[in-house]
Amino acid sequence: MPSFDKFREVLLGKPYDPLNPEIRHNLALVAFLAWIGLGADGLSSSCYGPEEAFLALGHYTHFGLYLAVATFLTVFIIALAYNQVIELFPSGGGGYKVATQLLGPRAGLLSGSALLVDYVLTIAISIASGVDALFSLLPPGAQAYKLVAEIGLIIVLIVLNLRGMKESIKVLLPIFLGFFFTHAFLIIYGIVAHAEGLPALIPDTINETRQLSEQMGWAFAAALFLRAYSLGGGTYTGLEAVSNNVNMLSEPRVRNGKYTMLYMAGSLSFTAGGIILLYLLWNAQFVAHQTLNAVTFGAIINSWQFNPVVSHGLLAVVLLLEGGLLFVAANTGFLGGPTVLANMAVDSWVPRQFRNLSGRLVTQNGILLMGLGALGILLWTDGDVSVLVVLYSINVFITFSLSLLGLCKHWWTSRYDEARWKPRLMLSLLGFAVTGGILVVTVVEKFTEGGWLTLLITGLLITSFALVKHHYEYVRQQLRKIDALYAPRPNWGEELPEPPLVPDQPTAIFLIGKNRGLGMYALKWLNEVFAGHFKNFIFLSVGEVDAESYGGKGALRSLQYQIENSLRYYVNYCHSQGLAAISRAAYGTDVETELEKLVTGVVADYPNAVCLSSKLIFENESWLISWLHNHTPLAMQRRLHLREIQMIVIPIKI
Repeated sequence: MPSFDKFREVLLGKPYDPLNPEIRHNLALVAFLAWIGLGADGLSSSCYGPEEAFLALGHYTHFGLYLAVATFLTVFIIALAYNQVIELFPSGGGGYKVATQLLGPRAGLLSGSALLVDYVLTIAISIASGVDALFSLLPPGAQAYKLVAEIGLIIVLIVLNLRGMKESIKVLLPIFLGFFFTHAFLIIYGIVAHAEGLPALIPDTINETRQLSEQMGWAFAAALFLRAYSLGGGTYTGLEAVSNNVNMLSEPRVRNGKYTMLYMAGSLSFTAGGIILLYLLWNAQFVAHQTLNAVTFGAIINSWQFNPVVSHGLLAVVLLLEGGLLFVAANTGFLGGPTVLANMAVDSWVPRQFRNLSGRLVTQNGILLMGLGALGILLWTDGDVSVLVVLYSINVFITFSLSLLGLCKHWWTSRYDEARWKPRLMLSLLGFAVTGGILVVTVVEKFTEGGWLTLLITGLLITSFALVKHHYEYVRQQLRKIDALYAPRPNWGEELPEPPLVPDQPTAIFLIGKNRGLGMYALKWLNEVFAGHFKNFIFLSVGEVDAESYGGKGALRSLQYQIENSLRYYVNYCHSQGLAAISRAAYGTDVETELEKLVTGVVADYPNAVCLSSKLIFENESWLISWLHNHTPLAMQRRLHLREIQMIVIPIKI
């Protein structure tokens, strides 16, 4: 076991102390690093979003100018609207919390489920697209190893993220910056080199649009543009990532969140809009087995009249950086997905284990689930991007639309309290109209091509999460009954006698959880079965530092207050009965390890001790129900028995 622990430490790094404020400061992201970690998904969409929209125009490429302008404006409309989300929800949660708190729990469930599917697909399609780009530079015989490479890359990302969010971003930093600066240079150069075509571009576009509308009608022209605009909706994925992960940012969070959103919107609108403009100026044409970006950038590099080998090498660097950025974009799924899971776990939609933090203060279970989900999708589709792209981008617009609809409702109901409610309402309405329109067209266009499968997967998740919530609600009701029976409200005075503990006397050590009724049941059971035998009563509790307690300002202090208040209840009850009692507490991400330390310390002082804890027992317990609840009592019993410390687990039937 020690060798395994050492290997894990080498692989993932040494654990952090969650109570050390310096650790929180060191892990938080400044706006620049957040732009890289959370903005890669949006920026990478410029590798395929503009192309999909432009190719949908067919022979009517003059509409590309409208697409470039529409893309630029849409990015900023969504970004500005989501700045309101950052203001209203500075602790993070984004689309899930907006829908939950502004539209209701069911809307939140839909939004959260859609986001989870979207993040899994973000990982899968980014890895698959990136590997496709990289393998296009290799001989045809290497194509058979693409799926193996995709699986290997996902495993690398899982390990990087288990080490810590900031570490994964720093490793991927050179790729992100390399992509942005090379593409910015190519876009600026490409526009300047064909600047003579710019003055005529607008009048020519207007004339061609007028001719098309006269021949085919305005309805045809509008439908053609709207279809292309909607099919390029993948360009806007990733813009929601900042609002989902505001809790990862350094203070002041709201300001840094807005700066990050500005960086994201600026870089994406410039890149995506600029690439569409390049398609027009350089008369890009579809070439089999090449992306439209490769065709356009190849034409720009060839215009420099370098040696063909050098030109090919430069294009290879550009394409390698595109593939690398898609790899970085996959990391967004590992940052955003676990955060959504943690927020849904707080509201009991998903198992509580997804709130847990590892020793490196990352939501380890969420990272593993995202990685396994992406691996499953890749194995099922054989890494085929043409299949994945159909599944992708529908769900993110469900979240966009629900979030912006929630903002519309918020500003309308707040119109008597907010002085600037009108412009904010108008911005939210505009954003809802844009994202809702894209959602409708995307679902209609892609439904028969496989979009139905995305909606089916999302529906299955919603059903599963609703069943989990129903179970937790049932257990919560039963625990309230147990509290009413065994944990009465305190009616003892403040000044209570405190009998001293005698170290060599029989001692009962109680491992206390969050529910008072379970602890009091164990205490009363002991006093009934072993009446008068135990002289010392010691209550131990560990405050679990999870995603909720580590997420907001003052949350850790609130956790400490809850633990201290709970332990004081047991001690005061014992004092009111004339029993000698004390309590001890610890805090950490690993409850079992911290409890073991507390118990061994107490047993060293009180050697004639027995530990006690209670465990819920269900009448029709299945493996699923068992998984939904923690097994701390049984795990502690095994740990303490290995140390030759006696422990009794008292069952209580639900």
